[in-house]
Order: sequence, then structure tokens, then C-alpha cells
Amino acid sequence: MPGSNDSSHAGEESFFDLLEETLGSLDLDLRSQFLAHFFKFFAHIEISGVDSAAVWDRTLERHRELSESKHRPVSLKTAMMDVLENMNLLRTPILVEYREFRKLQVSAATDVLTGLHNRRLFEEYFEKELSRAKRSKQQLALVIIDLHRLKEVNDRYGHQKGDHVLWLAATAARETVRASDHAFRIGGDEFAILLPQCDQAQCTALSQRLRARFEASVKDVRSDVPLTLDFGVAVSPDDGEQRETMIHLADTRLYEMKNATRLRANGAPYERGTTHALIPLQEHRAEPIEESPLERGEAPSQDKRKWERVPLASTSAHMVWNEGARTAPIIDVSYGGVALLEENPEIFPTSFNAVLHMPIQLPVRVSLRKSYEQRIDDTGTRVGYVFVT
Repeated sequence: MPGSNDSSHAGEESFFDLLEETLGSLDLDLRSQFLAHFFKFFAHIEISGVDSAAVWDRTLERHRELSESKHRPVSLKTAMMDVLENMNLLRTPILVEYREFRKLQVSAATDVLTGLHNRRLFEEYFEKELSRAKRSKQQLALVIIDLHRLKEVNDRYGHQKGDHVLWLAATAARETVRASDHAFRIGGDEFAILLPQCDQAQCTALSQRLRARFEASVKDVRSDVPLTLDFGVAVSPDDGEQRETMIHLADTRLYEMKNATRLRANGAPYERGTTHALIPLQEHRAEPIEESPLERGEAPSQDKRKWERVPLASTSAHMVWNEGARTAPIIDVSYGGVALLEENPEIFPTSFNAVLHMPIQLPVRVSLRKSYEQRIDDTGTRVGYVFVT
């Protein structure tokens, strides 16, 4: 059986093999930053990122030289110690443990305040996920999120409270995303989420849940500034297959929502823009929501974005009513109402209460009033309902 020294040596070799593999996957700037931390914390050597990268490149070159001259494999650790000693940099050679390496790896890619991935990792992950989505012909959703009026919180209450609000936003993101998703802080008050294999409706529903979770958490923050999260969504391939295209489109939709949020705060009616985001259905209104031109039997106006529908036909979305005795598939949902699919539309009453079940969103109880019926070939009849109080 191998002795303890053999096991220790094998562990060291595994670590340095992992180090070489990890550094090979990073871009030049991130690799330099990583190596500067590596030499500082584990070899007690303070050198710049550029010099650290040069030392690492020299280590790889020396590793090849020693292996060729000795006609046998030489460890990377041996090559590194040789390079550091020849450069008069080696002071306290120590064995780097794998768990310490992982801490350093995480630290280099993590935003200190929120604990989310940072912008560097966002750009790296985005390219990888886009490539994977193209190969597998799957969708990839991007959500750009902005913390509304954070600057006003910082100006009125100080950055400590503003940092706490940022942390609450990051916590809401962590608690909302799926295990396969990636959340990032990409700027001062900006966040991003990448959602592999996620369509428009699912992404919108998840974003709404995140927003609602954040708004619930900031109720305990003593502030006269109304805080919320605005977001914009882009989904590949429908919205483009290039990173810059998707970011630009998500940003555009984000600012449309910001403008709508600002108008609503000033008392203007909130209109759904191209943000692909719905008003939370739990909001109650004193009067029935206005029907769309199509629901009134008229041709759509040029301002059709207000009545843009989020398709749900390919999802598990459905409506339950009559105390759970009846269900119907949801075709789509919009600012003003919901459309159902039914073979026998006569079973639907004119007005009734129901519960909507949509992907990645808690069930929503609503009051509905029938607006129209429209036969769809042999698949059934589209029944339109508007939301009322």
C-alpha cells in the first residue's frame, strides 16, 4: 500500500493540475488578478498581476524544460519553486491546500458586498451559455435588473443603508432563481440573471417573483423612498444570438419599465411596454380593467404594445374555478386579462372567481368577466376574460 507521503504527493499533484486547468479557462485580466492573490496569500509574495502572470508562464516553460531534461514527468510545484527561488522571490514555501485554493477561486469571481458572481464572471458565463444554447438548440434568457431609486436612498440615509438594500436585492435573487440559473451583480445598482432553457413566459414569471420577494423584504427598511426592482428580458434565439444584441435589448426593455414605474409613482396609469413584464395580478383596481381593442371586436390600434400577450400555451399554465371542480388551459395572459382554451365554451359563466396557475409564480386569485369567444379550428374555442375587482 502507498504510504502517507505518497498520498500527500498525489494530492499536491492533483491540486497543481487543477490550478493549471482553471487558469487556462480564464481570460488574461482575470488570470492575472487570480495569480496575484495566489502568490500573496499562499507564498507570501506581493507582485503585480502582470508580473504574476509572467511568473506563471515562466513556471509552465520551466516545467517543460525540466521534464525534457530529466526524461520523466516533473511536478508543476517543483517547477514553480525553482522559478521563484531563481528570481529570489521564494521566502516561505508552503503546500497549498485544495480547500484554500477553492476559497481563492471563489473570492476572485465574487462581488464582496452581495456575495453574487461579479461582472467578469457574467461575461464569461454568458458566452459559454450562449454557445451551449446554440449547440443544443435551446433557449437562453437574460434578465437585466435595476434597483429603482437606490441613489436617493444613499443620498438621504447614507451608503450603509443603501448597501443593506443591495444585499436584500441579492438575497431575493438567490432565493428565487433555479439551481441551473446564474445571478450576478454587474454594476452599482444593476444585476443580471442568466436562465438556461427558459422561455419568455417562464423568465417573466420568475422576474416578477423576484421583484415581489424583494418588495416584501424591504418593508422592514425604514425609508420614505419607494423601493422596487425594474427589469428587462431578452431570450435567445428569438431576440438574437449575440451577447451584445441581447444586452442592448434587455437594457432597452429595462428602461421602458423604469419609465413606466416612474409614471405610475406620479399617478399616471401603468402601461405594459416591451419589457415582457406583467403588472402583478394581485393588484386590485376600483374599476374593471379596460378591454383591449381585439376583445371589443375592434382592430388593434398602433399602440398595441399595451395589449401584447405573453404566450403560455406550451406551458403548464391553467386556471381552476368552481372550488377546484373545473380547470382550463391558459393560452396567454396580458395587462388586461387572460385567454383560455375550451372545447365547450358554454360551461364558462359570464363572471366568476378563479385561481391562475402559471410557471414559476405562486397561484393568483382573480375575478374575471367574459369578454369574447373565438373559435380556433378544431382545437377548441378561445375564451377571453378581463380582470375586474
